Amino acid sequence: MPSPSVSYSITVRLEVPAGGSAVSELTTVVEKAGGIVTALDVTGSHTEVLKIDLTVATSDTEHADQVVAALRAIGDADVKKVSDRTFLMHLGGVIEVATKHPLRTRDDLSMIYTPGVARISEAIARDKEDARRLTIKRNAVAVITDGSAVLGLGNIGPHAALPVMEGKAALFKTFADIDAWPLCLDTHDVDSIVETVAAISPGFAGINLEDIAAPKCFEIEDRLRARLDIPVFHDDQHGTAIVALAALRNALRVVGKDLAGVRIVMSGAGAAGTAILKLVLEAGATDVVVCDIDGVVHGGRPGIGRQLAWIAEHTNPRALVGSLPDVIGGADVFIGVSAPNVLSVQDVESMADGAIVFALANPTPEIDPALARAHATVVATGRSDYPNQINNVLAFPGVFRGLLDAQSHGIGTDVLLAASEAIAATVSDDELNANYIIPSVFHPEVHDRVAEAVRAAAVEAADG
Repeated sequence: MPSPSVSYSITVRLEVPAGGSAVSELTTVVEKAGGIVTALDVTGSHTEVLKIDLTVATSDTEHADQVVAALRAIGDADVKKVSDRTFLMHLGGVIEVATKHPLRTRDDLSMIYTPGVARISEAIARDKEDARRLTIKRNAVAVITDGSAVLGLGNIGPHAALPVMEGKAALFKTFADIDAWPLCLDTHDVDSIVETVAAISPGFAGINLEDIAAPKCFEIEDRLRARLDIPVFHDDQHGTAIVALAALRNALRVVGKDLAGVRIVMSGAGAAGTAILKLVLEAGATDVVVCDIDGVVHGGRPGIGRQLAWIAEHTNPRALVGSLPDVIGGADVFIGVSAPNVLSVQDVESMADGAIVFALANPTPEIDPALARAHATVVATGRSDYPNQINNVLAFPGVFRGLLDAQSHGIGTDVLLAASEAIAATVSDDELNANYIIPSVFHPEVHDRVAEAVRAAAVEAADG
């Protein structure tokens, strides 16, 4: 059973006799059931009865039911209500729209709306670039999904994807003060998605594509970038790549190796894997071998499509063939964005001294991080319950803040590299160690550093 976490936190409202032993039993019973009491609040007191809110971290919904059953079994305890704290947080959504100016008088109404707003519209009609200065477009990003590849949930559709997109919008606002709008499209058709995003684009200064399945995500991004005059960023690709490269730079600092001189083996050739590969190559890697479910990607493998053909052309300089275990021996770095348990302890043991293992599959990584640590010097995952979490939240708020501040009309590889370097540089030499190669998403400087680096790179690219 997984460890209890706040994601499955419940609050149980109980009434117990004021003078009995039930209060002292509550924590004991919860702990015996495998839960963790995080708060015990007396919400009401009478001569004979105490009203108590007991907050408990559990492992999953089934475990939460077991904890509640154990509490109900206490003879003197009367369970009145059970609330799932995560569901409570999402009641009515997690974001809202607010006005920037009070609307209290006729003067306010005249300037914010009619007749005064007509002058603003006329100015924008003369020069549409004024929309970036005089409307919410200046600070607005559309978070676009079709719900086809949501988190670890897969194709759950646009309605079920909405809470995830709301959460993304909340992160944009919290970490970069960007107004992001979740837009869930009820279509999986590439043409329809492209046309819809293009049609709504005048209201936004950036497009964040999210949780769209491969390979159509590649075509959607390519077509939108060619068509629109605002940045288009697919976070599952480029956000992951930015943070993975930042973590790799610092991991190599820990083991005293250089990116150009190491041998890298990757598992996974989907959206995230391809983006990581391209950015790592741009950063200076020279020896990368990519494996997917059918083994090593190489030019002689039959039936490979356009995306795998590009990978075959730009990797595998020694023309290796076979499966992942056949090529992992002696490798300096393993990067996995594929499937659970594809890397064995023996595979890690066969790697070079000072091995680096990034097992990023979620929720179950390519190898248990605890097992990988027995033989690898540096281990990173996509999970929050181990050190060195590769988390896209380190990238996308600052990336878009920088792009918006630069009033950028696009996004290039130079911007991605600048963001990655800024994240890596946030970890000082005094802080760097095998268990701290990447800053926390709550680091007080990381998002501002990324924003400034991206702004500078975008301005330089525009001037060039």
